[in-house]
Amino acid sequence: MKVVILKDAAEVAKYGADIFIKQINRKPDSVLGLATGSTPVALYKELITAYQRGHVSFKQASSFNLDEYLGLPGTHPQSYRYFMNQQLFDHIDIDKAKTAVPPGDAEDPFSACELYEKNIKQNGGIDIQLLGIGRNGHIGFNEPSSSLKSRTRVKTLTRATIDDNARFFGPDEYQPHLSITMGIGTILESKKVVLLATGENKAEAIKATVEGPLTAACPASALQLHEQVVLVIDEAAASQLADVDFYKHIEVENQKLLERLGRN
Repeated sequence: MKVVILKDAAEVAKYGADIFIKQINRKPDSVLGLATGSTPVALYKELITAYQRGHVSFKQASSFNLDEYLGLPGTHPQSYRYFMNQQLFDHIDIDKAKTAVPPGDAEDPFSACELYEKNIKQNGGIDIQLLGIGRNGHIGFNEPSSSLKSRTRVKTLTRATIDDNARFFGPDEYQPHLSITMGIGTILESKKVVLLATGENKAEAIKATVEGPLTAACPASALQLHEQVVLVIDEAAASQLADVDFYKHIEVENQKLLERLGRN
């Protein structure tokens, strides 16, 4: 697990976006795993700017999103499909027909979950998966106690997640308590994972993810099992790690090595 500690949220977004840009430029038909929430928004802005400047094209790329609220159609302003259109897809040259978000309004959500898994596999799997992390260590909507081998499924949200997301809903607006989410097992099959975290409120979850035991109590700790994981975090999110200087030293040495090899 590579841990990159940067000064602030702006640097985190730029670093994360550069990883995705390099991936797409290296493999234009990359299958992207995308996430919603407040943390990825800044990264998406960086991708939009890069596209507008001609530094990257998404024409051949396709995508699968992590999750969606169960009960909301894609046209609903609080749906994650609506979010992705507003925050990214409407502003780049990706073919929307090749962007998949779990169908929150599916008549049979359980069959929809099975089909989502099938479609990911038929597309060759996810090349690079973007993740945020919840205060309780959840990734996607895989809340604590989720099986580390779980697949795309219907999941009940915890009170903590419902409370965290309540700010996006009006006082009289329906807020779902169920979701469709990729499972932890699904996420771990991605070829590469990039997790972003900023702010002191994520520090405890980051410590548990990086330095804690592998446990369903912190779903993100399952990333310890993956060979290609990059955690891009700011200093506030890193504040509870045992040896921040060690992670910074390793990153500096890695950059020096890449420069010598001409791969930076």
